[in-house]
Amino acid sequence: MQASIELDRRPDVQYLLRLGDTCLILAQRLGEWCGHAPILEEDIAMSNMALDLLGQARALLTRAGEIEGRAHDEDQLAFLRDERDYFNATLVELPRGDFAFSVLRNAMVATLLKLLWERLETSSDTEVAAIAAKAIKEARYHQQHAADWVVRLGDGTAESRARMASALIELWRYVPELFAADAVDDEARASGLGPAWAELREPWSAEMAEVLDEAKLSAPAESAFMSTGKRGVHSEHMGYILAEMQHLQRAYPGGVW
Repeated sequence: MQASIELDRRPDVQYLLRLGDTCLILAQRLGEWCGHAPILEEDIAMSNMALDLLGQARALLTRAGEIEGRAHDEDQLAFLRDERDYFNATLVELPRGDFAFSVLRNAMVATLLKLLWERLETSSDTEVAAIAAKAIKEARYHQQHAADWVVRLGDGTAESRARMASALIELWRYVPELFAADAVDDEARASGLGPAWAELREPWSAEMAEVLDEAKLSAPAESAFMSTGKRGVHSEHMGYILAEMQHLQRAYPGGVW
C-alpha cells in the first residue's frame, strides 16, 4: 500500500490547494452523475463540467507542487495526501444529492470560482494568471448553466420548487466558511498571489441574490454554524470520497496506463 506524502503547509501552497482541491472534489461529485442525470443532455453537460474542473485542479496542483519544492506532482497531490492535507471548502464534499441540490451547489461554487479567476488573472504568479485566463471562460459557462436550472426548478412545479427550497436550506449553512478570513488568505493578498476569499463575499452575494430572485427563492438567514474544510478539518463524507479516489493509486503504487 502506497504511503501518504508529507505536505509542506506553507501559506502559498495552501492557498493554491484550497482552490485546486475545491475544483477536484466537486469534479468527483459531478462525475457521479455520469449515467444518472435526468436527461441525456445533462448527463453530458455534468460530465463535461467535471472534466473542466478536473483540468483546473490539475493545473493548480501542478503549480502548488512546483512552489512546494518537494517534487510532488499533480497525481501525488491528488491521490496521496491524508485527509487533513486537503483544503477544499466543505460544501463540495457533501453527497451528490438530487438534481436540484447539485445544480444549486454548482451555481454557488461556479459564482465563487468565476470571481476568483477574474482576480487571479492579475496574480503576481504568472503561471497562476495563465491558468485563470483559461479557467474563467469555463467558470462563466458553469455559472450560467447552473443558474438557468436554479431558475427553471425554483420557478417550476410545486415538486421542483420544494426540492430547490430544501437544497437551499441545506447548502446555505456552508456559505460562511467560503468567506472566512485567515492567515493563508492574508499572506496571498499581501504577496499578490491572489485575493482573500473574504473580499468576494459582497459580489458573490449580489450575483446569487439575482439568481434566487429570478427563481422566486430567498436566501436563508446566515447560520452560526461554521464548517472547516478549508483548514483541513472535514465532514464525515470526505473519507468516503478519498477512499474511492485513492484506491488504485495506493493499491498499485507507480501504476501507469
